[in-house]
Amino acid sequence: MKKSEFTGKLLGLIGTNLLAMLITIITLGICIPWAICIQQRWYAKHTILNGHQLVFVGEGGQLFGQFIKWFLLTIITIGIYGFWVKIKMHAWVVSKTELAK
Repeated sequence: MKKSEFTGKLLGLIGTNLLAMLITIITLGICIPWAICIQQRWYAKHTILNGHQLVFVGEGGQLFGQFIKWFLLTIITIGIYGFWVKIKMHAWVVSKTELAK
């Protein structure tokens, strides 16, 4: 079994989070999906599982569509669907994460 490890460093994480935060603040939150994708791309780039590099292939536009759907479902269900949003978000991230070729 090959080694699994995370190679990210603190300064890289701080820089990535600052960029995501600036994108979110400058766009008044509209570009949160793109900020999330930037962060997930960084995490995947620094994650090795059984000797295989991960790559995040999700796009902000795809996630934006999901956000709209989740928002509308939360409104329609008077907030009840909100309990599932975090799970749906994680499932979306995992579905867009692959082994590098």
